[in-house]
Amino acid sequence: MAKDWKLPRKGSCRCGALSFEVTVAPMMTAACHCRGCQKMASSAYSLTMMVPEDGFAVTRGEPVLGGLKGEEVQHFFCPSCLTWVFSKPKRLPGFVNLRSSMLDDTSDIAPFIETCTEDKLAFAETGAPRSFEKFPGPDDFGPLLHAFGEWAAR
Repeated sequence: MAKDWKLPRKGSCRCGALSFEVTVAPMMTAACHCRGCQKMASSAYSLTMMVPEDGFAVTRGEPVLGGLKGEEVQHFFCPSCLTWVFSKPKRLPGFVNLRSSMLDDTSDIAPFIETCTEDKLAFAETGAPRSFEKFPGPDDFGPLLHAFGEWAAR
């Protein structure tokens, strides 16, 4: 994991029509195994960096809402290639869940937690040191954020 986050970090969707910049270190990194993420990512799991909203900016293009549209979370996609780039969960106001695989440099990114392992595909391994059958509860986040900070600094 990154001791030095090499900020700012830049990234983009698959076609490059939508670009972004991250100017603050993430609060958490995760892999989610829920069926929704499996389907939206077309993969065994989705990778996420939880970043404070004021440290994230779209620098080119205009994202569109897509995926499951509801009250709990908004998912943002490139309007051209339809790549899922980031989400804004309503339960965590002020944060953006960036698909960390969209970063230009992913060489030092790894998930600290994996969630919804009850839906995990048998072959899918992430190497995450913390694992949850469901999504961690609100009371879990304070200790997890602290533990992530220690893990990321190693």
